[in-house]
Amino acid sequence: QMELEALRSIYEGDLCFRELSPVSFQYRIGESGDPKAFLIEVSWPETYPQTAPVISMDAFFNNTISSAIKQSILDKLMVEVEANLGTAMTYTLFEYAKDNKELFMENQPVNTVTSVSNSTAIGTPHAPASKKKDKKEQLSKTQKRKLADKTDNKGELPRGWNWVDVIK
Repeated sequence: QMELEALRSIYEGDLCFRELSPVSFQYRIGESGDPKAFLIEVSWPETYPQTAPVISMDAFFNNTISSAIKQSILDKLMVEVEANLGTAMTYTLFEYAKDNKELFMENQPVNTVTSVSNSTAIGTPHAPASKKKDKKEQLSKTQKRKLADKTDNKGELPRGWNWVDVIK
């Protein structure tokens, strides 16, 4: 209970932290637009903190990270868990992950995003269509004359040209 209250007060207003339930938490390491950002989910079993918390990286947010790097991060976090067994360690794990983010993700290639590459492959047939020049609307002489009559010498419509008379 004390650790739960401490986490709530520490991460109050932090957009990276999310409490899924009173015993399950998520923390995003890195900015939301960062290709090397990842999400850690920590769940407390009944016997926590005497036993290790369940640490997961199975969130959809982590689909761009290779499974080898996920396992590497989990292994490094488990070493930290072993060092802190018997104490409240959720905050420690999140801070450890934040401090070592670059070390964890150093072997993660930035452009290996399968979902984005699929969408670009789907999007390529549409790319030439967008390169077509938009045809300019052709106006007749009378349309041009009427437009010129409505506008001032700068080509702008006079103030109040589209006002509606409320009293009518």
